[in-house]
Amino acid sequence: MGKVTAVSPLAPDHFPDLPVIDGVRFATIAAGVRYQGRTDVMLAELAPGSTVAGAFTRSATRAAPVLDCQAKIGATSDTGAAILVNSGNANAFTGKGGVTAVEAITASVADVCNIPQSRVFTSSTGVIGEPLPHDRITAVLADLKGALSDKGISDAAKAIMTTDTFPKGARAEVEIDGKTVSIAGIAKGSGMIAPDMATMLVYIFTDAVVSQPALQKMLSTHTDSTFNCITVDSDTSTSDSLILAATGASGVDASESDAFSEALHGVMLNLAHQVVQDGEGATKFIEIAVTGAATDDDAKTHGMAIANSPLIKTAIAGEDPNWGRVVMAVGKSGAAADRDRLSIRFGDIEVAKDGWRSPDYSEEAAAAHMKGQNITIGVDLGLGDGKATVWTCDLTHGYIEINADYRS
Repeated sequence: MGKVTAVSPLAPDHFPDLPVIDGVRFATIAAGVRYQGRTDVMLAELAPGSTVAGAFTRSATRAAPVLDCQAKIGATSDTGAAILVNSGNANAFTGKGGVTAVEAITASVADVCNIPQSRVFTSSTGVIGEPLPHDRITAVLADLKGALSDKGISDAAKAIMTTDTFPKGARAEVEIDGKTVSIAGIAKGSGMIAPDMATMLVYIFTDAVVSQPALQKMLSTHTDSTFNCITVDSDTSTSDSLILAATGASGVDASESDAFSEALHGVMLNLAHQVVQDGEGATKFIEIAVTGAATDDDAKTHGMAIANSPLIKTAIAGEDPNWGRVVMAVGKSGAAADRDRLSIRFGDIEVAKDGWRSPDYSEEAAAAHMKGQNITIGVDLGLGDGKATVWTCDLTHGYIEINADYRS
């Protein structure tokens, strides 16, 4: 599956030291779903009474595991729960066989973990259109159960990878009423990234007490300004899944805590940025801040038009400050714009103002900014108070190399 060997130059220096989340244990195993010689299945077991929230792809061709999770999210239960993830095969576009595979896996996990099948959530990521050899997964469930550990989250982050070049994790601690609650999250994603809720999977855990409605509200709200504001290649996956679980083991109720909500947002944004930093073939991390739009929605539309433009992404890969392509992207986005009010910045350098090239524009200074790994583009529409920030990466020949032989 691809020939990714080198770690992305945008990768963090190291995987973070994630806190142990009381009430959740992890195990991983090499089941040979598609890959050989590496772990490819992850099991997370949640304590009784855990609440679970989720956000999923809106793709019209979403996979069987996504549909199953969507049907289960929202229910409350005093029982435990489990999350089972496999990499290498997306179990997408697999017809009735896909449903059969999900049924078999969730039933087996329920039996092994002694929980209701309605409390088993599964995700699959990898190649689309090939039957999932679910018997390879069910055959190792007893071994997974026996290997569960509260310290296994870093191994879980590795087991869910496909074309990722590094495992992704983020953490936060927050004090509520004099007590500390912890949040730890892992993610995978590198290509097919334009969430609408990539191939992107995210799992976040906390020991806080949070009611299911409050947990779902926080997740849905923060998804819009984190995972729904990133793009690598404009392609929305059939399998995007984001699951947030609160075990309640700390005994601290965070259902109405602004501090907890803010910390959760930070973890989600950190993971979203890491997905972009591991964009297939990426060498530049790009932030696009749009202001002065007629509405926030218009600002995001403009931002995504810029972020998804192959012309802009390839120019940045070549370190060319071709700001005319930004003008093009704004004009084509479909959101309100006025040519004669438009201003553009690359970093701190004003390149265009009020519909003209800035009189102080320095091609040399703009080119120097483009040589860095972190590129910022600022666009002001001059129309109102609408604003949005989105993130993307450059488009290099490495992306072609990875995806030209993805199935081989």
